[in-house]
Amino acid sequence: MDKDLQSIQQARDMISLAAVAAEAALELSQEQVDNIISAMADMGYAHAEELADMAVKETGFGKYEDKIIKNQFASRTLYEYIKDMKTVGIINKDEQNSVWEIAVPVGVISALIPCTNPTSTAIFKSMICMKSRNPVVMSPHPAAQKAIARTCQLMNEAAVAHGAPKNMFQCLTHVHMEGTNELMKNDGVALILATGGRDMVRAAYSSGIPALGVGPGNVPAFIERTADISAAVSLILHSKTFDNGVICSSEQAVVTEDCIADKVVDEMESQGCYFLTDEEAEKVARVITRAPGKLNPAIVGHTAIEIAAMAGLTLPEKTRVMVYREKGVGKNYPFSIEKLSPILAFYSREDWHSACLLCIDLLNYNGIGHTLVIHSLNEDIIKEFALKKPVSRILVNTPSAQGAIGATTNLAPSLTLGCGTVGGSATSDNVTPMHLINIRRVAFGKQDSVPVQKPYDVKAHSLNTEIDIEEITRKVIEILRTTQ
Repeated sequence: MDKDLQSIQQARDMISLAAVAAEAALELSQEQVDNIISAMADMGYAHAEELADMAVKETGFGKYEDKIIKNQFASRTLYEYIKDMKTVGIINKDEQNSVWEIAVPVGVISALIPCTNPTSTAIFKSMICMKSRNPVVMSPHPAAQKAIARTCQLMNEAAVAHGAPKNMFQCLTHVHMEGTNELMKNDGVALILATGGRDMVRAAYSSGIPALGVGPGNVPAFIERTADISAAVSLILHSKTFDNGVICSSEQAVVTEDCIADKVVDEMESQGCYFLTDEEAEKVARVITRAPGKLNPAIVGHTAIEIAAMAGLTLPEKTRVMVYREKGVGKNYPFSIEKLSPILAFYSREDWHSACLLCIDLLNYNGIGHTLVIHSLNEDIIKEFALKKPVSRILVNTPSAQGAIGATTNLAPSLTLGCGTVGGSATSDNVTPMHLINIRRVAFGKQDSVPVQKPYDVKAHSLNTEIDIEEITRKVIEILRTTQ
């Protein structure tokens, strides 16, 4: 059988098995579900190093140490957040308004897993789907197929060993675009949980099946004049170099004000940034994009020094991030796109008003609806940014990569970050188990709104209460006899 046909058939078979698991999962109690996700969290945490090693070796990018942290975050940190959520049976009783809310699983979920965060995303999606009692069929990115399959296997083993139905978590091994398409169009799938590139997310939303998707970030980081410049730069670089910048919420551009621009540049250089000359930037630009506005996947998750070498440049060994003073925004300005690597665009504007407009341009070009970070001590300006930016997350004085996913903020821990309708997403939230259930409501009638029923009174409803009913009956009988 051809590879595409094998992939389609495997997808169909797995959906059928998942449907059986879905029916069985309906019988699980809240206590059983909670015991299962506890075991899954322990499994993910225990194998965090193994899975990180697999991901780095198979994809060829990212940092082993940082992938361990992401795997631990997706298992232990996530578990602590969701462990007490009510997701089975009656989850809320509004006694005052006489309304009950009952959690109902959505059904079989198709989960598209990216190569940028392969094992952590697989752990995360397994955990939130089990908490909501939904079986999952994963479609792995081909570049991380083995690592994702291993993660899925471990999650399923832990779940089944602690009472989950068989085949709660499955992963395609015959990986082909046609198989993925089947997972996005098969009537047996209830919901698509898509994490990946813009084209893939758009395909999920156009499939005809309900979907929760995440698009590109292209996060601007604005350093306002009241900010602690040294701390702001440190946080930005900590975020930008984490796992070599593959998290979609990592910063892609630094925007500041003219009055502090020189200080910001000096601080960035002192902390390991290398500012490219125009000539050097032209060479790097040819590596960043293969065509105008199209990111070259070969640079994703590699170090700044490695990417510079691809462009024929040799940078100082201490270089952590490459930076270029970009001239504009759009497909003809390669440094202005989402780069998913330790490369930053740098912009300076007269004041925060013009900086605000530039941030909007960056978001509209390649990251609308996602995230923006601001470093400032001026609450009024923070408020202005919050009110006007077309994003779902405004992060303040925190590293964006870690802050958006809920590691350094109190946002919900998540590796699927909704971009809202403005970004083509069905939600603006950090996705949690509560996004994977339907709410069935039981509503009791209001006592004071039910009309009092009275016995039907023929005379009261007659147009002429003086009419003799017996006389009318006699006349009708005479008419009938005459017509005969």
